[in-house]
Amino acid sequence: MREPVPDPMMDHVRDPVEEGERRAGSGAEAVGEAASAAPPPEVWPGAPTPLGARFRVGPDGVAGTNFALWAAGAEAVELCLFDDGADAASVGDAVVETRLALSELTHEIWHGFVPGVRPGQRYGFRVHGRWDPWTGARWNPAKLLLDPYARAVDGDFALPPEVYGHVRDWPQQQVADTVRDEHDSAPFVPKGVVVHDDSPDDEWTDDRRPKTPWADTVIYELHVRGFTMRHPGIPEELRGTYAGLAHPAAVEHLVSLGVTAVELLPVHQFAHEDHLLRRGLRNYWGYNSIGYFAPHAGYAAGGTRGRQVDEFKQMVRALHDAGIEVILDVVYNHTAEAGELGPTLSLRGIDNRGYYRLQPDARRYADYTGCGNTLDVVQPQVLRLITDSLRYWVTEMGVDGFRFDLAAALARSMHDVDMLSPFLAVIAQDPVLRRVKLIAEPWDVGAGGYQVGAFPPLWTEWNDRYRDAVRDFWRGATPDVRDLGYRLSGSSDLYAWGGRRPYASVNFVTAHDGFTLRDLVSYERKHNEANGEGNRDGTDDNRAWNCGVEGETDDPGINTLRRRQLRNLLTTLLLSTGVPMIVAGDEMGRTQGGSNNAYCQDNETSWLDWSLLDQPGSYGLYRLTRRLLALRNAHPVLRRRAFFSGRAQAPDGLRDLAWFRPDGKEMTERDWYAPASTLALFLSGRDIPGRDARGQKITDDSFLAVLHSGAEPLDFALPGEPWARSYELVVDTSSEDQEEEPGTVLDGGTVTTVPARSVLLLRVRG
Repeated sequence: MREPVPDPMMDHVRDPVEEGERRAGSGAEAVGEAASAAPPPEVWPGAPTPLGARFRVGPDGVAGTNFALWAAGAEAVELCLFDDGADAASVGDAVVETRLALSELTHEIWHGFVPGVRPGQRYGFRVHGRWDPWTGARWNPAKLLLDPYARAVDGDFALPPEVYGHVRDWPQQQVADTVRDEHDSAPFVPKGVVVHDDSPDDEWTDDRRPKTPWADTVIYELHVRGFTMRHPGIPEELRGTYAGLAHPAAVEHLVSLGVTAVELLPVHQFAHEDHLLRRGLRNYWGYNSIGYFAPHAGYAAGGTRGRQVDEFKQMVRALHDAGIEVILDVVYNHTAEAGELGPTLSLRGIDNRGYYRLQPDARRYADYTGCGNTLDVVQPQVLRLITDSLRYWVTEMGVDGFRFDLAAALARSMHDVDMLSPFLAVIAQDPVLRRVKLIAEPWDVGAGGYQVGAFPPLWTEWNDRYRDAVRDFWRGATPDVRDLGYRLSGSSDLYAWGGRRPYASVNFVTAHDGFTLRDLVSYERKHNEANGEGNRDGTDDNRAWNCGVEGETDDPGINTLRRRQLRNLLTTLLLSTGVPMIVAGDEMGRTQGGSNNAYCQDNETSWLDWSLLDQPGSYGLYRLTRRLLALRNAHPVLRRRAFFSGRAQAPDGLRDLAWFRPDGKEMTERDWYAPASTLALFLSGRDIPGRDARGQKITDDSFLAVLHSGAEPLDFALPGEPWARSYELVVDTSSEDQEEEPGTVLDGGTVTTVPARSVLLLRVRG
């Protein structure tokens, strides 16, 4: 066992366990001589709700802060207040800590009101109780704990040995987590910050929100830091921040592109994993949450003593003013405390058995997430934590929806995924949450965790079957076109049940997790060596085609083909029925150098290179994306609110969706099972289900889309009457110049040449 290392800062702190009842009610301790002469603050009883730290005017008009912490099995709870003089995460600074016992206990909630504590005050908790990891009890008052309801966090997690509840360097690794570590973690961990959250500007009423209907939504997945770090129009001091994303230069790009919502990679306060810090890396994506109410302090330009909250709100307002909704990617399935060998930062030290799913032996954690632990959403207090957090981000921070990371883990009851689980039931009846956009990543890593198409109404889902089908078609790896037909037309085989609509499918070809669009056509193998994990991390199932050469090349023919493939993939995505999602930078051909798992690359690998817009090929891709989004916005037939019927309709007997062979005849059942590199679909705008806001029938132009992934040009007979007398060519992805529509007019029934590996979109003229 490692010998205890004397800590000079501990000389000023009496052991709260030894002090016992003498300190109950209003005792105080301090680190540093500055507190020796100051009397301890009073602690009034306060209230058990709301949880967290809430500044308010208390009895007799006295201003102060009410603190409330759920810790069901604890024996005692201490509120720890810290002075304003030093960075809480800096080792060796003279940080003054005042400890106050919360002696009031109501329904498993420890609480107290402290007069005079105002916004900006830093704080944490120490929770006393048994240390018995064999039964899941891991209380350790030597560890300062972050309030799960903290609205702001000051400092960063460095994860030295002192922040572990167990002796991390115990020589016998199999029992390392069972020996309690007595070193004080306070000098090494961030602190919660009391925030004034009663601003008159926080009236997030419906008339101040874009409220974009699902069928009209176009999602743009971006990283706050990565999107803004290299933008030349954003002042340097604002790059990488919420204020940077709110800057007119950033907003203008989103507006001009035509997206309606940004989906932000995690902005909850998160911690960097120990194994990354040891290699000099950091968690860039942020899927390692530790504070579900706090905007991540690392993205704040204006300071971290609560000002990040206002900065985040101002960002939301700027995006709303531009007509853009804000969707948060949220990670409620696990926390940064990892498995039994992880640090003690918050929930583990508050009530380990109350917050986490444990294995039958209670010492180890049930891991359905691949991250070491899984929150036990069946427990009422965990469910309350999550739903309180969600409502807070909607009602007080102004966001418009959420994408739930590994949502299947949240839908598990005891062990199996259950679509009648407490989490889904609570969301369905909540008057706030059922009205916002809810997106599931419909899988986790546990048995039975793949649940694409299974989530109930109100939910949309990331549709990875769409991703795989489109990738396979354009790399020439589809045995037939059956699956692609379903994906292009809204995935009715997955979602046409229970009143769900085509917009239940979030269609994507790329996401943050995997190749960028440019890398998808430039690499076939992952290149994650920079992560320091021997290139073992990241998926091997890329479904990519490098067009003949692995990686960057000077070959003009290959580069021309790659640019065409980019246009094909984006055009397919934006013409498909469902909700399209574009990853930031794909519209300009961003590369990560073949990395398909850049989760720890907080550098130029992940940051958007805005100079790409100065390159003709990349700018051409951007122009095509912008034009396709404008086309989609202008034509309701491209963003249907109901599934196609495929049946003949009066008066002319045309189908609302028809599929054609290259000879101009409708496909038969046999054609769907035959090998094919071409698929053509006719979208009729003559009778679109539903009515407009005035109750009028919706009609639109009709379109014919021809997708051809073959390596040689194809003769294609355009369907004649009654489908169309003539067609106007709108998009031809074989062309490098996509600024204007080609405008070519072709008669129905004539044979036209479809260039190799291209998409043609034609509008019916009559």
